[in-house]
Amino acid sequence: MNPTTHLALINVFVGDIQGGLGPFLGTWLAQAAKWGPSEVGLVTTIVGFATLGLSGPLGALVDRLGRPRMLIAAACAAILLGTLLLLPARAFMTVLAAQFIAAVGGTLVVPAVTALTLGMVGKQAFPKQQGRNQAWNHVGILGAALAISFGTPYMGPSIAFWILGGLSACAIVAALTTPKQAYNGRRAVGWKEDDPDDKPERSGILKVLSDRRLLILSAALALFNLANGSMLSLVGQKLVAAGEDGTGWTARYVIVAQAVMIPVALFAGSLADRRGRRQLLLVACAVLPARALLSAFLSDPYWLILAEVLDGVASGVIGVAVPVVVADLTWGSGRTQTALGTVAAVQGVGGALSGWVGGLLALHLGWTWAFLALAVPAGLALMMALWLEETCAPGGQDGAGAACSQSNPPEGDDPPEDDAPPEEAGEAEPRRRGAMEASARS
Repeated sequence: MNPTTHLALINVFVGDIQGGLGPFLGTWLAQAAKWGPSEVGLVTTIVGFATLGLSGPLGALVDRLGRPRMLIAAACAAILLGTLLLLPARAFMTVLAAQFIAAVGGTLVVPAVTALTLGMVGKQAFPKQQGRNQAWNHVGILGAALAISFGTPYMGPSIAFWILGGLSACAIVAALTTPKQAYNGRRAVGWKEDDPDDKPERSGILKVLSDRRLLILSAALALFNLANGSMLSLVGQKLVAAGEDGTGWTARYVIVAQAVMIPVALFAGSLADRRGRRQLLLVACAVLPARALLSAFLSDPYWLILAEVLDGVASGVIGVAVPVVVADLTWGSGRTQTALGTVAAVQGVGGALSGWVGGLLALHLGWTWAFLALAVPAGLALMMALWLEETCAPGGQDGAGAACSQSNPPEGDDPPEDDAPPEEAGEAEPRRRGAMEASARS
């Protein structure tokens, strides 16, 4: 089996488990343990902020160990353990501990999969491969959502546990059976593959994280999530207030958005090479205010599908763009996953605040003005994206001297095929770099 096939399987299986039980946690605790909304909200808030604080350190762990296969398996094992512990849990502290274990595993998955991808395909092929990763990721989420929707009438809410557990076990197998030689640790961080004796110093964490461009990106993403995080929930509540089936429509909207994200992610991976990374961020941030406007002025649940299509576009593009931009800004530093984890933490703060802010806006301003108000941080995110310069222009190089894409290779030097064995791809990389260095000297 080709190593990239293992990568595809990993992304399918981890797609739905990264967030643990997610919205199904509240349903389960309400039915099985007779918990109220305040208790469920307290657990999710505590766990959410605790894992945000661990996001950067877990990324640093991935950078330091350089063993993403093992870390993916460990992360999925933590998700599996936390999920199984939740089944008999009824006491507050037991539920809190189980949910925390699962959430830590979900937080570790993203930087570990990103590191594995970079170490397998290299920097030049990363944008397109990240697009494929995200497409498979959304396939997994969509498949799990459909399975839970159709299976719940027969098995009850416990079906979410069994699907999550099964996906976790499959992800562990996919990670551990990925050929060890397919991953090159030096390729994953941007160090010379043909000189194993060359051991560059890792850049200081503060130096990497204080990069002005990384700070702008983090601020834009926090604003993006502040606007985006609560929109679907508010749409569902708006429909309930109008006498519609809010739960049923919310499930349909999730399925629509995930289905849209699949082709969008594939297209975004290709567009990153052809048009640059900044264009992706601009598209995602420009679509979000339009979604807010549609949600504000449309009340028919069928027409509101248009708003969730835009959600699929914005979220699908962001999922591809962020790891690619972070890799551009940190390439060769040995701190790429540290930076990615830290950016994810800042982005997550915006998402964590979004539910509270959105609820207050709806309470005091009403549905229409609440959505219009959420368009404000979305517009600010667009302004921040406009302020961020291109991190890797098409046919150019990033700050570390790495070529930005495979679309413009050095003359007479063809990039390896996507399905080429990793040994061949690893041999081709030094040849490309040698050609670039010779061209620069001449």
